[in-house]
Amino acid sequence: MTGQELLQRHVERFNAAVRTGDWEPMLEQFADAAELEFRGIPVGPFVGKDAIRTAYREQPPDDELHVLESRERNGVVQARYAWLAEPDVAAGELVLTSEGGLVRRLVVTFERGVRWR
Repeated sequence: MTGQELLQRHVERFNAAVRTGDWEPMLEQFADAAELEFRGIPVGPFVGKDAIRTAYREQPPDDELHVLESRERNGVVQARYAWLAEPDVAAGELVLTSEGGLVRRLVVTFERGVRWR
């Protein structure tokens, strides 16, 4: 599975979890020792699937996201994303590093209106 495919699957499962409250399908694609970091909000970082599970259970997101554009370089996928509530406004970036078809590290930034150089 390519990094782009993993990103697409992550977004699909993330959005399904926002709708249903069931985060387990999304978490299945994280490596056991995965890292999740948020930049621009005062939470985390979270290391390990159990810590990530707890984070989503205790502070679940309330909006779906979609990818505005993405690119992959040296095995790292970068994507600008928007929230469904404001689908044309970039909310930040996702930076996904994969390993063995799983998410090894995910950095989520919150930078409204971010533009790529």
